[in-house]
Amino acid sequence: MKLHIGGRQVKEGWKILNIQPVPGVDYLGNIGDLSQFPDRSIDEVYASHVLEHVHQAAVAPTLAGIYRVLKPRGKLMIAVPDMDVLCRMFLRTDLDMNAHFEVMRMMFGGQVDAHDFHFLGWNFEFMRHFLDDAGFIGVERVESFGLFDDSSELRPLGERISLNVVAVK
Repeated sequence: MKLHIGGRQVKEGWKILNIQPVPGVDYLGNIGDLSQFPDRSIDEVYASHVLEHVHQAAVAPTLAGIYRVLKPRGKLMIAVPDMDVLCRMFLRTDLDMNAHFEVMRMMFGGQVDAHDFHFLGWNFEFMRHFLDDAGFIGVERVESFGLFDDSSELRPLGERISLNVVAVK
């Protein structure tokens, strides 16, 4: 099975786990509690712009849960807002207040509902550290996953704002 955590886009071969009961969702739940899935039952996990919504103290257990459900050599594809890129954007002097405000929303979440808050700012250094600690190997940054039309592909102001990372169990 391939599991798309936080997804909304239905795609053949993928099951969707989402915290909100929206159309196309196969499993209701969140990234921090994968207890509905047996150990070593999932081939690939994809989570785009979800991990930043996890409380800081829950990041390590959340990644341990993903590691648990992945089959040996299973792949994790994870995307988060790249704080390094967003900080550079926020400091640009050629942007007006509205553009700066939108960059700030990318940093802290759009805050349009109770789930849309960011609890941690990610960069590759932090991501590699947490993935290494969880037992993942082969952690590498990629330009694009080429799988879904989602936040991992966003290019506001002409620059990709997503840190896209692949890791292997």
